[in-house]
Amino acid sequence: VPTRGMSILSVQCGDVRLGWDSPIKEIVHPAFMNLPSRGGLGWLEGFNEWLVRCGLESCGAPGTDTFLNESGAENTMNLTLHGKIGNIPASEVEISVDNTPPYEIRIRGVVNERVFFGPQLELQTEISLVPGENSFRITDNITNRGAQTQEFQLLYHINFGAPLLGDGSTFVAPLQRVTPISDHAAKSVARFSKYEAPTLGFAEQVYCMHPKSDAEDRTLAMLQNSNADRAVSMQFSTQELPFFTLWKNTGAESDGYVTGLEPGTGFPHNRQIEREMNRVPKLAAGETRQFTIDFGIHADENAVKEVASRIAKLQGKTKPVLDKKPEAH
Repeated sequence: VPTRGMSILSVQCGDVRLGWDSPIKEIVHPAFMNLPSRGGLGWLEGFNEWLVRCGLESCGAPGTDTFLNESGAENTMNLTLHGKIGNIPASEVEISVDNTPPYEIRIRGVVNERVFFGPQLELQTEISLVPGENSFRITDNITNRGAQTQEFQLLYHINFGAPLLGDGSTFVAPLQRVTPISDHAAKSVARFSKYEAPTLGFAEQVYCMHPKSDAEDRTLAMLQNSNADRAVSMQFSTQELPFFTLWKNTGAESDGYVTGLEPGTGFPHNRQIEREMNRVPKLAAGETRQFTIDFGIHADENAVKEVASRIAKLQGKTKPVLDKKPEAH
């Protein structure tokens, strides 16, 4: 969706869909978005994509934070939910197809999040795939085009509904630690990886995770259906994306029955909290940081078992620590 920060509305491979049924049925142009509305939750008025990036100047919960103005004085700013990059149209879009086998297809876009007397951040993104294969790659490059060091945040809000999400679906990943983001989520931390059927009045549960990785800093996460014969996996570097958030929102179908698997540079707290916890990275002037996620779609029991086996190998004999309380700030 070039008008919405190069987000991806949905992916279809055979009978497996990556996406969800949001109450928002249209692709909403950013011109009709009001991010500060509803106490900074206006981002939700256009939220229906399978993959939407949160960032780049900030992401996470709305609230206040400080910044230095053009005179070098400290000012207070109101941060809206998950930042601006998902509601900025791409300024460049191109599609290329190789002329020789395997005829790889690449969709590229450039999205600029810039302000005078403020951040000058550029996102260059590429989706690449080979026709007929059940995998694809997303590669993002974020560059600081300004003359001064700049903070940034990036979280991939990757959302799933039916057919992968349902009663008995399971999240599988090699983890060191799982921390509930709230007291409400803490009540169900023992069942953080299990999903239930749509439940009227369900209040969202969010879990902050530290993934385990191999010797090359690669990790793997998977969402599988209740029969364990359909799944999606994502593989990425914990050097690039060291943190992972699991969002469970299994309310009524008409309200948006969905879960989010969200690798990121930090967790979706307000930026002020993330900075205090040393989870807000910086880019030097002219510096570029690359992020790559490889997705696989698995459409039979053996394929799902193979991914589960790889994850079990990464997990090893140690079980993740399950915190009973949210992180202290």
